[in-house]
Amino acid sequence: MNELMARGLDLTLMGIGVVYAFLILLVVATTVMSRLINRFLPDAPPPAPAAPSLSADSAPVPPHMLAVLQDAVRQHRARQS
Repeated sequence: MNELMARGLDLTLMGIGVVYAFLILLVVATTVMSRLINRFLPDAPPPAPAAPSLSADSAPVPPHMLAVLQDAVRQHRARQS
């Protein structure tokens, strides 16, 4: 029975060693691939989003639309207070 336990322990230690060796190899390979990709294929800067222009040069708001918007804001503020 003693020899059977020794063989079982050897097999267990061999399996654990193989698993740890594989995991270490996997981490090393992933790190190397990541560094190679970052070196040869760097990320391109993202394009700047096109923000709408709110300058005084923009198209004027028609007077009737401005009156409607002002009335809506006035009603909203009246309900809030």
